[in-house]
Amino acid sequence: MDEEFVPMHGKDSAQKEGFDLENENSEEEMSEDGSDLSDGGCEGGSGEVGHWGSLPDVCLRQVFRCLPDGDRRSADMVCRHWHNVMRSPSLWRYRFFHFSGRLSKYRQSEYCSAVAYARYLGVYLERLEVCVCPPRRSLVAQRLEQAISGLFYELTRVRAPLQSLSLVRLELDRSAWTLGLRNCLIDSLIRFLHRGASRLTSVCLNGMRNRTTQGLDLLSALSYSQRRFEPRCYISFLDLEGFFSSGVHIHLDSSVPGVLRELQGLTSLKLSYSCLSDELLMALQPARGRRQNSSRAGSALQAFSLNCTLNETHRQVVCGDTWAALASSCPDLRVKLTVDQIINTDRLARILLREIPLTEFAMTAFYSPDEDWSARPLLRRMLPQYRCSLQYLTLDLSNCSESLDEELLELVKVCERLEQLRVWAFLEIRTVERLLHIRLTQRHLLNKIRVRVYSVNDNTGEQEDQLEEILSSYQHLPPELEFYAIIYPFV
Repeated sequence: MDEEFVPMHGKDSAQKEGFDLENENSEEEMSEDGSDLSDGGCEGGSGEVGHWGSLPDVCLRQVFRCLPDGDRRSADMVCRHWHNVMRSPSLWRYRFFHFSGRLSKYRQSEYCSAVAYARYLGVYLERLEVCVCPPRRSLVAQRLEQAISGLFYELTRVRAPLQSLSLVRLELDRSAWTLGLRNCLIDSLIRFLHRGASRLTSVCLNGMRNRTTQGLDLLSALSYSQRRFEPRCYISFLDLEGFFSSGVHIHLDSSVPGVLRELQGLTSLKLSYSCLSDELLMALQPARGRRQNSSRAGSALQAFSLNCTLNETHRQVVCGDTWAALASSCPDLRVKLTVDQIINTDRLARILLREIPLTEFAMTAFYSPDEDWSARPLLRRMLPQYRCSLQYLTLDLSNCSESLDEELLELVKVCERLEQLRVWAFLEIRTVERLLHIRLTQRHLLNKIRVRVYSVNDNTGEQEDQLEEILSSYQHLPPELEFYAIIYPFV
């Protein structure tokens, strides 16, 4: 298909409908060399071929793929050969839109741009990413709803072969989204999932912040789509992080586990910790005893990411036995846990259960000396539980009132499979040297180290000199080791 000439259904008519290839919402960037593609190439339609014009079609497509829309339009008019190559479907299989809902006299409306693109190029679209700037006013929210609903209507109408869909940062719990606007937007998504999602394998609805009823309606549409189009396709990647509003106690509702139980082809899942329950973990276990005729029976979850934040529900009790059962039924399961501002030792202990097959842990904890909390139990007792599985560790701690150097170094020593370490904390300069020594003598798998040493002083010159003196003695580090250390004023 990539080699064929693909008609554009009339370029002039596309422009009349509002489609302008100079859309500034494109995510693609200019090629690095920045050279003028028409220099020495074809001259208009004369057929004279220069250095650029003699490139094979496959090379031209690689170059065109790096161009933003405005430059694609210019390249399209260079000569007939380039015009034909520009119609290759492979150049239009991915699209990124950034919707702000604001009007501009310098470019067409987001509604016209999105609708016209879907109308004339949607038949080739396989991957779509839409990022929304959360609205503060109802008028802006109304424009956003029109652009998104119009986009999905056209994608459904042209039967776009969409395989990957990402719609992020809607934040529907903002006051700018009236009940009517929310209902219209959710209804348009549901219609698309019912009619136009026959090839979807990847869905990302991160940061949608739905209320309970609307969120469950959308999940039910996902489940319906899965049942309708199996076994031709099934959703293998699902990102529902921040899908529900922070005030929703969704872990008490059995509907979410019910939907995930239907998605038996799921291999990668991202959720907010507020969704987690024993029932949900049981629903994620492969249904080996059911649907033996289905091509996806027995599929096992491989990647499970949980994001736990202070302003979302995180105090629910989950049994370690349920985690153990999931790990046993999914032998390749890798769990990533991100914790933000949970500075309570008891709550962390309920979250960090020994039975979790934790491979990646990231924590941000900004706490003042006046707060009755210490990171030492985390580093001494909780994280060493995962010494045989932890591979990626990220810590951002404001430990200005306590020393964590020894605890950190001991943790690195005991984690046998650690591959990447990122630490931002108040540390002694000598800790950087000791960390390098541990890597060179004991932890040969640890090949990516990033250290940001916080300082309470604005003038960090003396500390930087100490760090430079230490690192000067390590001029010949292993080539596979990526090491970076910096002194950073803590503001």
